[in-house]
Amino acid sequence: METRIYKSSELKQAAQDIKDGKLVSFPTETVYGLGADATNVSAVKNVFKAKGRPADNPLIVHVDSIKMVEKYAEPLSDKAKKLIQTFWPGPLTIIFNLKPNVLSKVVTGGLTTAAFRNPRNKVTLGLIEEADTPIVGPSANTSGKPSPTTAQHVYHDLKGKIAGILDDGHTDVGVESTVLDMSSKNPAILRPGAVTAGEIAKVIGPVEDTAKLHRVKNSKEIPKAPGMKYKHYAPNAQVYVVDHPNMFNEAVHWAGEQNVKVGVMAIDSILNQINWPDNVETYSLGSDVKSASHLLFAGLRHFDNEPEVKSILAEAFKANGLGEAYMNRLNKSAGQVHFGQDHNK
Repeated sequence: METRIYKSSELKQAAQDIKDGKLVSFPTETVYGLGADATNVSAVKNVFKAKGRPADNPLIVHVDSIKMVEKYAEPLSDKAKKLIQTFWPGPLTIIFNLKPNVLSKVVTGGLTTAAFRNPRNKVTLGLIEEADTPIVGPSANTSGKPSPTTAQHVYHDLKGKIAGILDDGHTDVGVESTVLDMSSKNPAILRPGAVTAGEIAKVIGPVEDTAKLHRVKNSKEIPKAPGMKYKHYAPNAQVYVVDHPNMFNEAVHWAGEQNVKVGVMAIDSILNQINWPDNVETYSLGSDVKSASHLLFAGLRHFDNEPEVKSILAEAFKANGLGEAYMNRLNKSAGQVHFGQDHNK
């Protein structure tokens, strides 16, 4: 199969592919998604096949309006409507209880709930409207690998497996959307993102920020949201989280003793103050946690294209606000391995 890269001006052809049951990657403000008609079971099954995604990992359903959500979800609460009015379109995914038999179990993982998102990207909103159907959209990468933030990242992973990629440049946020569960009595964040618990609480009151606790431990249990059960965001090299800027002094010494190439991902103020050994290649995460979140997956993918890099030292940030989303992704990419605690094991 030839994978075509569509310009935003070719949106109608991309939408026709969706209507025809084909797979098209689309841009959002967070990462690129892998799109298929959410009502076409055969097409949705091909999403799992293309990604190598486990069948019990439910998919996020992308919509262009609250009207489209209400076609599938049970009547929305006042709190849910306030969230939608405040944060949509944007990087907030909300889990709702479904009306009976409106979406295939292939989409929901067999659950009676589904996660809905109204993305901020105008090209993708146009795609959904033109296709006139909700579109499933897990990240458009090989399952378990760093999420794609450019059309080129998608092409690298899925060329020959999907019909097309709708190119709208580099994504803005760089980490996936916040996932908020509104299907239970107490609203709970299952995955942190750019919309924080504090921002949500200002709209609907207290919310459980339980992303760290909501891990699926039983192999037979179905996760409610992506990222709760399976390995995510991991490059080929082992990532080590460097918890504090002062630790880079020790890290540079360790890196210089390695017989292989070492990658370093940090903000410019750290990269510029250290005389790195010849076997170290650096990748700038910009100037702060916002730019670091924007560039995290791109950096991991950069080093994935260099097989001689066997280890990656990556800067940590305080896990609050956007930093919580950044650290959630970084810790998963590292398998919770931290420099100074685990790097000699």
